[in-house]
This record gives sequence, C-alpha cells and structure tokens, in this order.
Amino acid sequence: MIAGSQAHAADEPDLIFRRSTVFNLLTPNDKLATYGVDDPEVEGVACHFTVPEKGGIKGWLGVAEEVSDISLSCRQIGPIHFKGKMSQGEDMFRQRRSLFFKKMQIVRGCDAKRNVLVYMVYSDRLIEGSPQNSTSSVPIMPWGAADTSVQKCADFFSK
Repeated sequence: MIAGSQAHAADEPDLIFRRSTVFNLLTPNDKLATYGVDDPEVEGVACHFTVPEKGGIKGWLGVAEEVSDISLSCRQIGPIHFKGKMSQGEDMFRQRRSLFFKKMQIVRGCDAKRNVLVYMVYSDRLIEGSPQNSTSSVPIMPWGAADTSVQKCADFFSK
C-alpha cells in the first residue's frame, strides 16, 4: 500500500492496475502497481508511473521500505496551458515510499531550446538517495485545429 504525501495541488494518483510478481502463501503478494497523475500546474499533461509494492508481513503492516525502481511516462493529453510561474526541478508530485525515511518525487523542468517539458522521477532517503531514475519529455504542441496558441515553457520557468 502506498501512503500519499503530495506536493502542491497534485491529487492522490489514480490506480490503473496492479500485477503480482512474487507469490506469498499467507500474506499479500509483491506487486507492480501503475498509477496516473495529472500535472497540477500544467493543464493538458498527465504522467503514469509504475512502482513495486512489497507484500509479505512488512508490506501488509505498511512498514516495508519500497525499492527505488520506478518507471515514468508523461504525455500531452489536451491543450497545454500553464497555470503560473514555476522553478526548474520543482516537485510535481511527491509520495512516501517507507514509513519514515524514503520518498518518491516527480520533478518538472523546461528545455527552453526545444520547448519541451521534462519530467524526472527518483527516490531519496534521509541519509542517502538512489541513482535510479526515469525521465520522460512532453513536447508542447498544438492540440487539434482549434488550438492555435502554443505557449513557450521558458515564459513560465525561472532558473
């Protein structure tokens, strides 16, 4: 089970599906879970991420420390509109991955040269982080014939 702690206005992620990976006889199985979350500051962008969820006794009690293997995919799902100013590398979403010490973060930035939003997911701990990460990019493009004004991400990001 994932205990949520999000940054800004990001909602709890929507569970899309779970798939068992390790069978445990009397306790919950280890699973991979895929979630979706909308970017709270950029209308028209959604991200999906897959995280491992520990089963067993520790997982059942909610005290297992989850591993840092997280995949990420972000896409344009409608016209892109920025809701305000942001900073490079600002948290788009944050969630606890253990009872006390570990959290997963999705951060966003702007590749101004290419007018592309860049999202990165990683996890960190109180003492040390993990180099495991995943990156996804979303080119800012018109959404249908009626969307004629494509915003520049550089206009909404400070360095």
